[in-house]
Amino acid sequence: MKLGIASDHAGYLLKQALVPFLGELGHEVQDLGCDSQAPVHYPDFADRLCLAMKDCAFERGILVCGTGIGMSMVANRHRYIRAALCHDALGARLSREHNNANVLCLGGRILGTALAMDIVAVWLATEFAGGRHQRRIELFC
Repeated sequence: MKLGIASDHAGYLLKQALVPFLGELGHEVQDLGCDSQAPVHYPDFADRLCLAMKDCAFERGILVCGTGIGMSMVANRHRYIRAALCHDALGARLSREHNNANVLCLGGRILGTALAMDIVAVWLATEFAGGRHQRRIELFC
């Protein structure tokens, strides 16, 4: 799967750990920044990923900031994005299965690397269930 990933400075270290992990899972990954732990504005990087998804550059995206909250708020302002802030594998699975989330948001200061990798692996492996869930998504898309 073709994935985009972006972070702010607070999510930089987790993003750096996730990029090679995603490659090991067999995904094509494009890192959209940021490039260090120097302070940046998270909305710039969330918008960069979301606009690329609008242009169909990626099938899904991952955003990482300190808590994941800021990235999810910015991402969900884009009508075609269904961003889910996940703190565990169950939430990740259900965000895909029931909500067809196309962007996963993570908190670099909240999650350990191993847990984040577990969340990402589950999120990427889970398909959308459709059916009654599709009708609900159509209500807001």
